[in-house]
Amino acid sequence: MNLQKFSPWNWFKSEANDAPSSASPVEQPRGAELSPMLGMHQELDRWMGNVMRQFGMPSPEGRLGDMPALLRPQLDIAESDREYVITIEVPGVDEKDVKLNLDGKQLIIEGEKRQENKTEEDRYQRIERSYGSFRRVLDLPADAKAEDIKASFANGVLTVNVPRSGEVTSSRREIPIQ
Repeated sequence: MNLQKFSPWNWFKSEANDAPSSASPVEQPRGAELSPMLGMHQELDRWMGNVMRQFGMPSPEGRLGDMPALLRPQLDIAESDREYVITIEVPGVDEKDVKLNLDGKQLIIEGEKRQENKTEEDRYQRIERSYGSFRRVLDLPADAKAEDIKASFANGVLTVNVPRSGEVTSSRREIPIQ
C-alpha cells in the first residue's frame, strides 16, 4: 500500500535519499538460516523502519544507533491559500548555528547544536547533553515561489514562509455525470 497517495504533497521524498546510509551488512548469527522466525523479524524491522522514515520519524535502528536521527528537529507544515508556513523546532541552538539554503526546488535546513557550560565550583554527578549536527531536506511544491521565501528565528523556533504563486491548479476536476 502506497501511503504517499494520502498526502497532497510529499515534502520529504528527497530526505530519505539525502540521509547518510546507516544500513550496513549485518552478519547473521550462526543458525540464523535455520530460523524463519528470525528472518521474518528482520524483514518486519526493515519494513517498519522504512514506513517511519516516510513520515519523518527516526527508524527503530536510528533511535538506538544513529545520533543524527535523535538530533533531527521536528517540524510542522501549514498551508493556506497564500503561503506555506514551515516551523522547525531547534531548542538550544543559536540563530548563527542554523543555515537555510535553497537548491533548486529543495529547501535545506542545516545546523549544529553545541552546549558548552563549564563551572569549576560545581561537582557534577551526571551530565546529559546532546551535541551534533542536523539536516532536513524538504521538496517544495510546484506552486511555491522560491524567490520570495522569508525566514525568521525566535525562541528556538525557525519559521519559514513560502509564498504560493497560485498559478498551478489542482489536477482534481469534476467529471459531469450523464
